[in-house]
This record gives sequence, structure tokens and C-alpha cells, in this order.
Amino acid sequence: MKNVTAIILGGGRGTRLFPLTLERSKPAVGFAGKYRLIDIPISNCINSGLKKVFVLTQFLSASMHRHIMQTYAFDTFTDGFVDILAAEQTPDRDAWFQGTSDAVRATLNHTMYYDSDEIVILGGDHLYRMDYSEMVKHHRESGADITLAVYPVVRDEASRMGLLRADNSGKVVEFVEKPTDPDVINQFAAPKELFAAHGTEVEGDKYLASMGIYVFSPNVLRELLEDEKKTDFGKEVIPDAIATHKVVAYPFSDYWRDIGTIGAFFDANMELVRQNPEFNLYQGGWPFYTRTRSLPPSSIINSEINNSLVVEGSSVTGASINNCILGIRSRVDEGSVLKDVIMQGNDFFDGEQNLYDEEQNQGPRLGVGKNCQIERCIIDKNARIGDNVVIKPKPGESDYEGQRQWVRDGIVVIPKGTVIPSGTVL
Repeated sequence: MKNVTAIILGGGRGTRLFPLTLERSKPAVGFAGKYRLIDIPISNCINSGLKKVFVLTQFLSASMHRHIMQTYAFDTFTDGFVDILAAEQTPDRDAWFQGTSDAVRATLNHTMYYDSDEIVILGGDHLYRMDYSEMVKHHRESGADITLAVYPVVRDEASRMGLLRADNSGKVVEFVEKPTDPDVINQFAAPKELFAAHGTEVEGDKYLASMGIYVFSPNVLRELLEDEKKTDFGKEVIPDAIATHKVVAYPFSDYWRDIGTIGAFFDANMELVRQNPEFNLYQGGWPFYTRTRSLPPSSIINSEINNSLVVEGSSVTGASINNCILGIRSRVDEGSVLKDVIMQGNDFFDGEQNLYDEEQNQGPRLGVGKNCQIERCIIDKNARIGDNVVIKPKPGESDYEGQRQWVRDGIVVIPKGTVIPSGTVL
């Protein structure tokens, strides 16, 4: 893997994750109270021995730039790096990235600076644990020009994915991006023999979906990106390459989630508080890295906490917490009851920023005040919720945008930095 380069696509507007993406790009959204989504592919790269990593960014990228710079610093005794490539104007180009393949094309002079045997291209907003060295090995042994990681999905998810058809040997013969016609979807059933050859079984009716993870031979990537009219891998580059190049599927059947919507984000986090979560953060030998903070242990006083994660630096006093994730520096005061809540935490403790001072009646403190009732809710960073506040989704209300809250997929979202006065009922 020493001569393999990774390119991580930093994501676009992420409109389906609003309002979590109002001030940050999609891969910069927090996960499990302490990570960001971008930590997943970068950690997979490091654990796979792939240490030449470029992250391509464009939209609301400052937050992610800061996180990457503060987290991923290799020492002088390795040639590894995580480098950020933002969209830039040049004498030959003054446009923004127009799509996934256009972003890679625009930065080839940087990513191809190092000699590489293969180029691995990854999305920055998926949740999974994968050893990319196994996929690169499969790419080499099959003699492929392009290798696509594929995953069996149920029918409800198929229309949101790029679907492909492969023979029993794994050679891809057809690719279509996000089909909606049921008759078309039926043609892309996952071949059970393909997964069986890799030691896994596909149960029930599943469809073969692209995970947005590609391995290219460098000369092939350059050749396919010469046509500047092709701006997207899934819509144009990959489908057209099937007729002219050897495209091979690499089956993957372990845990994988596309964090594309508020509902998907909420469910993926809530799965972590189950007794035996399918995505195990505590699995040894394959850590997920994130920014190291010098925070004190969490303080839990006179409280009842069930099936929850409480991240360092948090303070819970006299509260009831059920099926929740309390992120870094979270605070919950006496009498408050939280159920099915994700608190993204805070970037600082009260007093470090002096934005509000409760003694001067300028607003509540960071976190959740006293005697609050909060259910099925995502509280973004640095929110200030006063005493006696009630936040619950209304029956039958799946989407709504208010002054202080959004409702998406039946989940209430409190945007970053929102101040909710005492006594408010949402």
C-alpha cells in the first residue's frame, strides 16, 4: 500500500442533512458524540496502510479543514500525509468543481505528483470499516482497470444508489445511477454466487449497489478524465468505461451505511446505544481516529442513565437519560428527561467564550437546563436550552422549518448555536 494514493471526496451541499449542514459540509458533521464523518474514511486509510491521502473540499469547508489539521499530523519518520485540496482557480480553469469526477480531474496535477500503482477514490460521508488493501489486492489479481466496491441493498434503498449488474466472475456489464423504474431495478439483483465466492451469503432479495469506492489504475484514470464533459463518476465515467475497460466488482457485506438523510443519520447513531451494535466502536485493532482533546472525565451525579453514550467533558446532574448520545462537554441539569436524543456537545465550556452570561440575564448556559422534556431530537453544537423547555416531534409532522427548530423525517433538529429561552414549548 506504500505506492497507493487515496482521494477522499469532501462532499457537496448535503441538502438532505439540513440543518446539520447549514454551517459545515456533510463529511464534517459530528458522529457518535466525538467523531466527524470524515474520520471514518481517513481512519480506514491509515489502518489499511494507505498513508498518502488527499481530501478534496469546496463547500463550507473551513470546519473540516480545521478538524483535519488538528487531527492528522504524521511524524517526520514517515512519508504519510493527509492533504487538503480546495477548489482553486488556475490560468486554465476558473470554475468550481462540477461533480465527483470533475473534482478529481481538476486536482490531478496534485494527486498524481507522487508515483502510484493505484488510486483509491472514496466518499467522505459513509459509515463502515473496510481494509482497502484487500480491495487493492483484488484489483491487482483480477487484472482490472477499475474496481468498484459493491454492497447488497434492499429494494427501498435501491432507487437512491448506483446499481450495477455483474456476472459470477465479478465482471461488471451494466451500471445505472439511481434508477426509479421498478422494472429496471429488478434487473440488478445481487448475484449470490459472487458473494459466496468471497465467503459471505446474501439473504433475501437484494440489489447490487455501488458503495462509491473505486480503485483505478492511474493511466486509466487519466484517460477517462480527458473528456471534460463527464463530470460525475456514477452518472457518466463508470457507465461509459464498462464498454471500453475491464471493470470488476469487489463484494462487501459487512456493516455499511450511507448517511444521506437526517433519518439515516439519527438511526445510525441510535444503533450505537444498543447492547450489541452492528457497528462496533469498541472493536480492537481497527480504531477510528479523531481530534485528541485534554478534557476531564464526565461527571454523573444523582442521575439515571440507560443505554447511552456519554463523551468526555460532560456533566449530568439529577437527570434521566435514556437511549441518548451526549457529545463532548454536554451539560444536562436537574429534573431534565432526555429520551432518544443526540447532543453533539460543545466546542468550549461556559466562560471560555463569554457569549452569554446567565447572571446578567443574557441567556441560558450551554447545554440543557433544569426540568426539560426532550424526545427524538438532535441538538447540534453550542446550543443553549433554558429551564422547563419541552421539545418533542408532533404526531404526523415529518418535515417542518421553524424559527428555532427543524423537523426532518419526524426528528426535531436544533441547529448549531440556537438559543431556546426558558419555558419554550416546541
